[in-house]
This record gives sequence, structure tokens and C-alpha cells, in this order.
Amino acid sequence: MPSTVHLAVLGDPIQHSRSPAIHSAAMAHLGIDGSYVARRVRGGELGEVVAELRNGSLDGANVTMPLKLEAAALADDLTVEAASSGSVNTLRPRSGLVEGHSTDVVASARAFSDERFDQSAPILILGAGGAAAAAIIGAAARVVYVAARDMQRATALIDKIGSGAGVVPLGVGVSGALVVNATPLGMGGEQLPEAITTTASGIIDLPYGPGETLTVTGARAAGLPFMDGVEFLVLQAAASFEWWTGVPAPIEVMVRAARNA
Repeated sequence: MPSTVHLAVLGDPIQHSRSPAIHSAAMAHLGIDGSYVARRVRGGELGEVVAELRNGSLDGANVTMPLKLEAAALADDLTVEAASSGSVNTLRPRSGLVEGHSTDVVASARAFSDERFDQSAPILILGAGGAAAAAIIGAAARVVYVAARDMQRATALIDKIGSGAGVVPLGVGVSGALVVNATPLGMGGEQLPEAITTTASGIIDLPYGPGETLTVTGARAAGLPFMDGVEFLVLQAAASFEWWTGVPAPIEVMVRAARNA
């Protein structure tokens, strides 16, 4: 790790990102000199930033929409997690090359192993996009079901990953499942279907905004163990931070910064 670390989060739009607050708090807490900034990068412009990683003016970057597939194509090497998901949300220079990683997969695995949740419970993943793909991979040997509006897309996703997961119609619950909401449902005040939440043993709700989603509010009221989108965001950030620095991430510090951003 260089004496002064230069990091960034890249995407379009990017002004809403909580990542600068999260990583800046972690660096300050650990006495790491450096900066973490948000940079607007449109599709097709990522190559310029990759050049900065190669020449040493940038030490690492997080990548958000719409750049994750472009990042995977531009990286010289991919970690196992990135190669499996076909998506990259974190980049770093390494031995003259640029390496791509998916901390979405790492965060999913860490979330599923959290002591709040029943480790023998099946996992019901809602959605068929990149976050859902990362969750399937992070679930490893667990029994996994996928539900999405487009069942063909859900089937294509699990066929691509080869996880042996099963497809169920969106809106149908799985008894005792740990439910992962990897859709935008909740960002506009929507609630997950009752059949899903009333049969769940726990909920991981990836959407987040200024306030608590109705899904999280409902889980709290029902006494269900849950993880909200801000906490999951921090798990992703912590995995990136550790991959760049080799230093254990101060999770509680990062969660406080994320909630106050």
C-alpha cells in the first residue's frame, strides 16, 4: 500500500453515492493518509480511469452503474468472484496490470453467514440482475431459489451460473427462507408481497434511501432478523477496502458514516 492512497467511486449518476463518506471515515479511523472521491464517468469513458490505475495515479476504484460490465471487459485479470458473476465493481493495479473484483459476491457471502440468520435456511433471491447473480454465487452450497417478474430471465441466470438453483414465481413464498430483495422494490415505497414476507425466516433488503424501507419496517415489527441496504452497502465497501489496503475494515465506523451521509 502506498504512503498516500488515492481512491475513487465511478459511475453516472454518482452524486448520491455514500461511498466517499464510508471510506473516508475508515481511512481517518485507521490513520491512513489519502482520499476517496466520487467521479462522474459515463459509459465508454472508463478506459481513461483504467489508464490512471496503470500509471499509478489511482490506487483503486469502485465501479457502479452503468460501468460494471465495461470494467469486467477492461480488466486484465479477474478474481474468481468477478469471473463467476461476469461483473466487476472494484478495480486495483497489481504488478503492472489492472485486476477486477466483485465485492457484491463477497458481501453476499458475508451477509448469508451473519449470525442473525438461520444457517440451514434456504435462500430466496428476488430479481434476475447483477445483484441477484452475485447473491447466487455468494450462497455457495446453500439451497437457493430465484424469483423474478421474467421467469425466463431468472432461468437463464441460474443456467449461466450453474448453481442448481430453482425458479419460483415472483410473489410466491418459500417456507423458512432467508429472503434477499435484489430488486428496486422498496425504493418507491412499495412493499414485498405478503406471501414472501410472512413465510420468511429473515430478510436482506438491498434497496436503501433516505429512510427505512417498508420491508425493513415490516420485518422489525414482525420480529424477523433483517439486514438493510445500508448495512449491505458497507459489507461491499469493507470488502473493497480490505482488498485495496490489506487492512481489516472498521465495520462499525463505516456503518455510522453510511447512515449519516
